[in-house]
Amino acid sequence: MKVVGDAEHHNRNHKGPWGPAHGVMIHHTVTDADRHDTVDICRRGYASLPGPLCHGVITKDGTVHVVGYGRTNHAGGGDDEVLRAVIAESYGARPPADNESGTDGNRHFYGFECENLGDGKDPWPAAQVEAMERAAAAVCRAHGWGGRSVIGHAEWQPGKVDPLGVDMPDLRERVGDRLKNKPGGRPATYTVRKGDTLSRIARTHDTTVAKLARLNRLVDPDRITVGQQLKLK
Repeated sequence: MKVVGDAEHHNRNHKGPWGPAHGVMIHHTVTDADRHDTVDICRRGYASLPGPLCHGVITKDGTVHVVGYGRTNHAGGGDDEVLRAVIAESYGARPPADNESGTDGNRHFYGFECENLGDGKDPWPAAQVEAMERAAAAVCRAHGWGGRSVIGHAEWQPGKVDPLGVDMPDLRERVGDRLKNKPGGRPATYTVRKGDTLSRIARTHDTTVAKLARLNRLVDPDRITVGQQLKLK
């Protein structure tokens, strides 16, 4: 994690209240590292949309850059039914879909902008997705929230598609798994999901690839299959 400038005092609080916070929102930036300084754009914003545009910027290499704290220009208006479902964590795979936009998301959500062109083709590196999971889980842990307190911008504001290419239900499960992983309380088994690697599973559950491979008698640690149940201890 990197703190950029005076992030603790960089906000839009003069434009409206910040809090109470109720969740974490994930976005894509529509930028790439070859043509844009993604972190600087998210910190400073534009003439028509002043920064900070989020609380944290997650670049392709998995680094979380903290650029603001307080009210930021990231969420916009959304539906109060979605906010209530997030607060209660009462929904299934996805929050309720609606088309209203009268509730101030900039007040109630932490925002993470994730470096991606948002065209459905730009890949999401494993390190970046893991950083999204870690950052969201850290905020949730600090507030005592669960994985369903994490949503995508498209699940909040009508017409948005971000973070395009990220499976939000799966990300919520990953965050939930990480939140359950407390010292002395590691679950006994883990079921492999799409996109998993043994190294990611090892990091999430505070162990090593070598230990998992030995415990599960894996001849080739690079070959695990969706649905496979792994012993963790």
